[in-house]
Amino acid sequence: MFKKILIANRGEIACRIMKTARRMGIATVAVYSDADARAPFVAMADEAVHIGPSPAAESYLVADRIIAAAKATGAQAVHPGYGFLSERTSFAEALDAAGIAFIGPPINAIAAMGDKIESKKLAMKAGVNVVPGFVGEITDTEHAVRIAAEIGYPVMMKASAGGGGKGMRLAWSEQDVREGFEATRREGLNSFGDDRVFIEKFIENPRHIEIQILGDKHGNIIYLNERECSIQRRHQKVVEEAPSPFVTPKMRKAMGEQCVALARAVDYYSAGTVELIVSGADPTGESFYFLEMNTRLQVEHPVTEAITGVDLVEQMIRVAAGEKLVMTQDDVKIDGWAIENRVYAEDPYRGFLPSTGRLVRYDPPVHGWEGGLRGVDGIRVDDGVREGGEVSMFYDPMIAKLVTWGETRDEAADLQIAALDAFEIEGLGHNIDFLSAIMQHPRFRSGELTTGFIAEEYPDGFEGAPADATLLHRLAAIGAFVATARADRARRTDGQLGDRLSPPSDWIVASGDVSMRVIVSGDSILVDDQPVDLAMEYAPGQRMAHAVFDSGDGDDAGETMSVGIEAVATGLVLTTRGARHRLRILPARFAPYQRHMIEKTPPDMSKFLVCPMPGLLVALHVAPGDRVEAGQPLAVVEAMKMENILRAEKAGTVKTVNAEEGSSLAVDAIILELE
Repeated sequence: MFKKILIANRGEIACRIMKTARRMGIATVAVYSDADARAPFVAMADEAVHIGPSPAAESYLVADRIIAAAKATGAQAVHPGYGFLSERTSFAEALDAAGIAFIGPPINAIAAMGDKIESKKLAMKAGVNVVPGFVGEITDTEHAVRIAAEIGYPVMMKASAGGGGKGMRLAWSEQDVREGFEATRREGLNSFGDDRVFIEKFIENPRHIEIQILGDKHGNIIYLNERECSIQRRHQKVVEEAPSPFVTPKMRKAMGEQCVALARAVDYYSAGTVELIVSGADPTGESFYFLEMNTRLQVEHPVTEAITGVDLVEQMIRVAAGEKLVMTQDDVKIDGWAIENRVYAEDPYRGFLPSTGRLVRYDPPVHGWEGGLRGVDGIRVDDGVREGGEVSMFYDPMIAKLVTWGETRDEAADLQIAALDAFEIEGLGHNIDFLSAIMQHPRFRSGELTTGFIAEEYPDGFEGAPADATLLHRLAAIGAFVATARADRARRTDGQLGDRLSPPSDWIVASGDVSMRVIVSGDSILVDDQPVDLAMEYAPGQRMAHAVFDSGDGDDAGETMSVGIEAVATGLVLTTRGARHRLRILPARFAPYQRHMIEKTPPDMSKFLVCPMPGLLVALHVAPGDRVEAGQPLAVVEAMKMENILRAEKAGTVKTVNAEEGSSLAVDAIILELE
């Protein structure tokens, strides 16, 4: 067994590998860029080596510096994590030449499966179903247009070396191909150093199912069941679960055996994942097609670990050291259900725009890396950040992975809702409300999932999970309780309002168009004359409170709800159950005067092209004096390794241009103005 390994990665996956290595008694070496000098994974490692500036192309993607760090520290092996160099054959070859073990699959397997064009050819030879498409190199946009027309729309354009949702564009028409082909090539080149693109038929109503493979150097290969990864946004996975609510034992066996056969064709060992696309329109589940094989550890590996009890990182290390698998296919079981939500630095209330900045407050429901494969009481947090740290524009926007395990799917989902409510993040935008809304969504609960779930269920964007009457009454009770406590504090501050004054007890609480009368008297609370049994502790200034409601079913424990509390003018914002609920709270005797308040009209910003997120202006398509039409692409901004096309809101003539290509832009920076 190795005595020391180097982790050629950063963030939560670096911490994840270190946790297992530490348990195995293996020393670890971290490599880090300028942006990560104070990151938790650097402090967690036994040794750390600086390898360059913040951009990945100048640090984490420079193989020579990583190998030099391994030699300098005496690391016997390198674990690449996922992304960066994890699927680059040249890196594995360079390690082999240096006499350093690669904790991953054989070089020939990386080469065969890392190239999506070649892997499809191999899959077809092996008799595996593949999605219809053009398997070959595409020379230019005109060539791409001809191919797309031959296949038939819709089609998917994919970077050959892509992964993680990068370098992918869905095209419904010739115009989409013309607008997106070059962007797909650029994303492939910038993220993976390869600008080749292939085109395939887009399977409508698809489910994304993947099979976890594990093999050793002695010819043993098994599959560790499947993961459902259908809930995606812009081809980036958001929610993953294991097992899949769609897959039957018969399907699982057929998929698993076919994926093992594919892995055996390239003499595969270590952990790997075969991604399949399954037609949701086929109730038999037999219409599944090979998409790609990821020859590395997946982001969503914790859900497989939770239901099988297998530490995949440990197995990768043991296989790299030459050990045999101690388990057979018959030993692989399914115990319970696990769900993973990816907590991203993005603002779902603003069209999921990337959000960078400092984590002013970061307090997960359980501390990261506590507990075993199922965390603490079924809640596991994999993270690589800490309070006061920064989410940088240079890397992936994921803040943490929240994993829950339960005996059933509903139990795991309910635990997600409770854990998301208790997850505190301040300082930048995040998607916690959105994740909670998905967990509560009737369609998610039914298991009727496709990769179009988010686009279909939130076509006009996200405005928060809807609140039913019971939740509104509970929020009104909490709001009035908090308002009473704040008023009581105010009257006792230096006696400015007189010691004999009592805080208001009769409140009007409004949420949107719903107005409720709440009376707080002693230990009782009435909402519209209906008693609400609430137990709660709150001190003014507190940002999070835990309210316990009598569920009415005789359960002494009651129902606990974690609520974020923010004071605003004339009320509170209570964040819970997948939404920010803005409550207007006024003493009953003042509330009637609210109707006389004049609402402020927001300014018209439609004539400005505003940068929606911090990023790099990579393309500017117009100049002063140019005539533009509504919907016309005006500029392209790159943020978090993704390109975002900015379009004109209305027709007009370009009056001024305030930025130039290659410049870094702040959020809300005005790029140009129309007249």
